[in-house]
Amino acid sequence: MKYRIEKDSMGEVKVPFDKLWGAQTQRSFENFRIGTEKMPEELVSVMGIIKRAAAEVNKELGVLPPNIADAIIAACDELAEGKLAGNFPLSVWQTGSGTQFNMNINEVLANRASQLLGEKVHPNDHVNKSQSSNDVFPTALHMVGVHLLRVQLFPAMQALETVLWQKAEAFAAVVKIGRTHLMDATPLTLGQEISAWSRMLERNRQMLEQGLGFILDLALGGTAVGTGINSHPHFAVSVAQVIARLTGEQFRSAPNKFHALSSKDEIAVVHGMLKALAADLMKIANDVRWLASGPRCSIGEITIPENEPGSSIMPAKVNPTQAEALTMVVTQVFGNDATVGFAASQGNFQLNVFMPVLAYNLVQSIRLLSDAMDSFRGHCVAGIEPNRERISHNLNQSLILITGLVPLIGYDRAAEIAKRAAKEGITLREAALASGYVNESDYDSYMDPVKLVKPTLG
Repeated sequence: MKYRIEKDSMGEVKVPFDKLWGAQTQRSFENFRIGTEKMPEELVSVMGIIKRAAAEVNKELGVLPPNIADAIIAACDELAEGKLAGNFPLSVWQTGSGTQFNMNINEVLANRASQLLGEKVHPNDHVNKSQSSNDVFPTALHMVGVHLLRVQLFPAMQALETVLWQKAEAFAAVVKIGRTHLMDATPLTLGQEISAWSRMLERNRQMLEQGLGFILDLALGGTAVGTGINSHPHFAVSVAQVIARLTGEQFRSAPNKFHALSSKDEIAVVHGMLKALAADLMKIANDVRWLASGPRCSIGEITIPENEPGSSIMPAKVNPTQAEALTMVVTQVFGNDATVGFAASQGNFQLNVFMPVLAYNLVQSIRLLSDAMDSFRGHCVAGIEPNRERISHNLNQSLILITGLVPLIGYDRAAEIAKRAAKEGITLREAALASGYVNESDYDSYMDPVKLVKPTLG
């Protein structure tokens, strides 16, 4: 492999000849050979936007020569187009401020801008002008969260919510037995049951949309500790406005940069909302696999698509694999939330130094939830159908239907009828008529399952 020599404040370093990064990136690459987790590509993209906006504002404020600013902007445009791919190799497990990652971006853009301009563009003095890793990384963290929520998670949530609502409407007349504590309860329709799942997605989306507002504040302009040292007084507000224009999002300058650098409470809140979504997805997936269980020797009230063989030893066995994949994603998100919560608590003095792991977990959680919801929707939910024969059988076997008679004869007499039916192995109808508490006409009226799936008094 061919190398070239790059220099930084610590001396000379050999860098692969075909790479655009510089000495600080190479030092980090060599010093942090930990795991296989790399800084997310999405974070690279938003860093390019930050550097572009900074160059534009620094040019307008007269603190960066126009020709150098334009070269940086051109390099940032190439990054956005994917032309600089392969130049961002750093591990998540690096300095907690993300300084080496910020310098990786700075060095790649500086070297490419130098090539475009034909003169030296400096990674610190030019690309990093008016910035510090301490305000750049928190800004990137918020921006990547907003971006992924908007373009990945919300569409996946909306699509799953829509299919669930379509199923709820399609099965609105399918009356089935309800269950609480895993035991028989009063009836409802399959549509009503599925409507709860749809509402979970709708409600989670509403909460996350509110949470998105918490991460529109940008730390950029706080530089090292929040004071804005080595930046123009108008830089913070102006650069947030440019980022808002470039992204189409309502980003704004954080009102208190000391908070923006040292606290990660807003990320903890948003990831907590992702955990809430994950909790509901666990419930939905578990309901689906319970209702589809069997198919002959368990509940079996719905059928789900048979996507692949389920066993290497048992012929004809098909498992709820999409539900299992989704629930495994949920457990990962739960674990990520524990990491995010602890990392967010580590804002010692003027800086949180757990930012790369915060970014990695936030990005992974959004990616996994988005992909898992799309997969679950397309390969499972879209193919759900009721097993009407099994639903009818289970409904008619339930003793809890006696609840329908309570308004007529009272709780104690209704309980007596149900216990008699269970003890003697007869139907509820037979036990009720034998009790003398009710006649045939009243029994048929009060015990009509269709009437029992809505309010019955008044």
